[in-house]
Amino acid sequence: MKYLRTAWFPVLLGVVFLGIVLGRFLLAPHKTIVQSARDPFPENELWTPPREEEIPSDSVGDLIRYGRELVVNTSRYLGPRGIVNTVSNGMNCQNCHLDAGTRNFANPFSAVASTYPKYRERSGRVESIEFRVNDCLLRSLNGQAIDSAGPEMRAYVAYLEWIGKDVPKGFKPRGAATGDLPFLARAADPARGVRVFTANCVRCHGENGSGLYNNDSTAFIYPPLWGDHSFNAMAGMYSLSRLAGFIKFNMPFGIADWKNPQLSDEDAWDVAAYVASQNRPVKSFPGDWKNISKKPLDYPFGPYADPFSERQHKYGPFEEIKKSREKEMAEKKVNKK
Repeated sequence: MKYLRTAWFPVLLGVVFLGIVLGRFLLAPHKTIVQSARDPFPENELWTPPREEEIPSDSVGDLIRYGRELVVNTSRYLGPRGIVNTVSNGMNCQNCHLDAGTRNFANPFSAVASTYPKYRERSGRVESIEFRVNDCLLRSLNGQAIDSAGPEMRAYVAYLEWIGKDVPKGFKPRGAATGDLPFLARAADPARGVRVFTANCVRCHGENGSGLYNNDSTAFIYPPLWGDHSFNAMAGMYSLSRLAGFIKFNMPFGIADWKNPQLSDEDAWDVAAYVASQNRPVKSFPGDWKNISKKPLDYPFGPYADPFSERQHKYGPFEEIKKSREKEMAEKKVNKK
């Protein structure tokens, strides 16, 4: 018996030691790794888009290149003097999706292929890539939908699927939208925004925000920020948080980017408020937000499921709305128990 105790003691000690090591490994925090077509894609890693020269040299590649051309020079093909159709306002897709949708924190296309089709609260339905492209044409380009099975739509989809081909399904890389700014403790102020606009934006967009046309007036070099040729009031960019984030990490154009922003958070919010306060096209989308409780904090059109005004939903302060919603959610959870 003494011999057996002596022989089994090292084994028992080893089992205990192994259990401690495994326990620490399993309980330790670790970074999620999602496999992509290229290399492991670490959680929260910035997206690196494929290079244009990687587009294949075949008929599929031709379609992808046409899709990219439609993003870069939308107005040439689909604008008021478009050579294919006349269904948009003269802006180009890349006015809002910079560098053909390849720049992080500038509405890139990094997560389109990986997340669509998907359900969206605004429409209350599962949206395809085709539906989403037409939604942009209707809202941001204040135009008309194109044939979902036509050559232009097939080209758009081909480009969007190609540009996001290395992002795993269901994954949304960091930088896929515009970047979130902390809410101000006050409402964003259009009057303060005028000063920011004059100092930083006039050189490209003009004093009246009407943008700058190219030589033959077929497209904008710098897009209009308000007025008849700008995005309408149902576009995503009319959301103050979206617009302020885009401005913060990308403007002034050619000077700022997400690594080197030029404006303070306050200035970004205020100049966004000034832009949003100007007149622009209004288009009705009666199917939007059937569930009004799902409207974003900064959705500027009622009715709402909370007591706050349209003005506060447009300009803020938003923290009060956020806390009210969080309190309501917490109360609902308690009542369910």
